[in-house]
Amino acid sequence: MKSLSYYPVILTGDVAATAAFYRHHLRFEAVFESNWYIHLRSGEDEQVNLAILDGEHATIPPSGRGRTSGLILNFEVEDVDGEYERARAAGLPILQELRDEEFGQRHFITADPNGVLIDIIKPIPFAAEFAARHGMEVPQQ
Repeated sequence: MKSLSYYPVILTGDVAATAAFYRHHLRFEAVFESNWYIHLRSGEDEQVNLAILDGEHATIPPSGRGRTSGLILNFEVEDVDGEYERARAAGLPILQELRDEEFGQRHFITADPNGVLIDIIKPIPFAAEFAARHGMEVPQQ
């Protein structure tokens, strides 16, 4: 299969509020909008897309209807500290505080109105011990 594009679709009971969250807090813009489906594109990178869909819509097979669960959306950013401060100032839930991970991420986790986890990440160098354990090149100090 040759994919021409890829984007996640969040099933929700409140399409408008979910889209508003991504517009306001993650700077997405609507490229298509109806009362049951909104297609969003990042205002900063047109290749980053996300869709919001009414979880009870007839286009979804009955076995798949409902709301999204067990999902993490990862967003790599240039300024994770700035995004963290904006999220806190906006009153978003901070489910994991900003921290550095030995596996090469500085990140924090928040959630959208549906409980979908949002991991805001800035790649950083692997910790020397982590790199050594996994046979990777140890970063220079």
